[in-house]
Amino acid sequence: MGFRNLIGGVVLASGLATLASNASADTINIAIGHQSMCTDTYTAGIVVKELGLLEKYLPKDGKYSDAEYEVSWADYSSGGPITNQMLANKLNFGVMGDYPLIVNGAKFQETESLRTVYVAGTGYNLKGSGNAIVVPVDSDIYSIDQLEGKEVSTPVGSAAWGMLLKAMQDNEIPTSEYVLKNQSPAVGAANIAAGKIDAHSDFCPWSEIMEFRGTGRKIYDGSETGVPYLHGVVVREDFAKEYPEVVQAFIKAVWEAGEWIREDPMKAVSLMEGWTGVEKEVLYLYFSEGGHLTLEPSIKTEWVDALKFNHGVLVKEKAIPPLDFDAWITEDYIKAAYTDLGIDYEADKAALVDPVEANKGLPMEIWHARDGVSTYPSMPEFLTALAEMQATGAKLNSTYVYDIETGLKLFGKTAFWVKSGDTYSTFLRKGEAETYASANAGELISFEAAVADFAPSEG
Repeated sequence: MGFRNLIGGVVLASGLATLASNASADTINIAIGHQSMCTDTYTAGIVVKELGLLEKYLPKDGKYSDAEYEVSWADYSSGGPITNQMLANKLNFGVMGDYPLIVNGAKFQETESLRTVYVAGTGYNLKGSGNAIVVPVDSDIYSIDQLEGKEVSTPVGSAAWGMLLKAMQDNEIPTSEYVLKNQSPAVGAANIAAGKIDAHSDFCPWSEIMEFRGTGRKIYDGSETGVPYLHGVVVREDFAKEYPEVVQAFIKAVWEAGEWIREDPMKAVSLMEGWTGVEKEVLYLYFSEGGHLTLEPSIKTEWVDALKFNHGVLVKEKAIPPLDFDAWITEDYIKAAYTDLGIDYEADKAALVDPVEANKGLPMEIWHARDGVSTYPSMPEFLTALAEMQATGAKLNSTYVYDIETGLKLFGKTAFWVKSGDTYSTFLRKGEAETYASANAGELISFEAAVADFAPSEG
């Protein structure tokens, strides 16, 4: 299947009056494509939009002293359509995931004169978690090798599409051995809930939405690819060259959005639920301490390596043109933004958060509908408190534990539980739970069984 068929035809609209062109000499139109249903774009998308952070940093002196700004936001279900609109000169900025980013750069470089530049990140998970493959909750499929001959859907052109191709390549399952269907996140999630598709590959937070709603179950997490999961910001080069200070303002807004979330994750997820419709309990899995995402916009050497690797994955599928990374990636704008903010860019660039190390010793959590989130340093304390709360009939929004293999934060109800003597351990994947149980004279038990072991005695 060729690149043009996978991504869809792109019509280059020339000579059109668009959102991205200037309305007058003193009006600068800034058109941004974002994804309100993709958590790793929030710090360059919905948070910046709703808090007015871009407007806060837009330049107002020098050549901009008489300028007026018209900022418009366009919301998309995945990154591919954003690239199409940028090519048509209807968007200046695009916020998207790793695979859509490289598709964006490559498609622009394929033209004679148009270009984008990759100017900043938004957030990341060092181990690759964020994308996942989900099956219906009552499916008998538990591993990716069981997908041979099955129907698998994904938003083609998205980060999850790229991860699916990589995962299938790693497991030596050629595209001829399964049926690939192009489905948007919402359609794929609905088909999982209805049992109309064998598996669906999607990006954050759709897998966790399906888990939280009880309709889907992960069989493959992006962390298994061993490639970092990241999102970022691309800008049309013609716009960036004409208005470099506006690009810098956008990056400052991205940085502040991350700081705002970190300052009060509970407040942030509650507001973001209202802005996006994604349940706050799902958002907490991403944005709380120990959550899936590290929010930080620097362009790390590891990100460049990961993007080059991802490009190679698509080349194997004959699904992408060449990409000159040196011409595409630029740190000029983000370095200038950091200097204005008084922040050490090189320190941020050098820092890497590995959930295996960063999440060691973090407490388990229970989100009580009335009392909020409470923390428990040990599994017995967590299970005891949970059993006591359930005995009172209290409404509990969610519970959170950690995968002992990857350090990833999990919903308590969807983790695989192993009881070994008096020890309780939680896992993301069934296979690793079974291996651990076998090596430690343990057994797989349900979440409900673990809680029941700590139920208050009657009488």
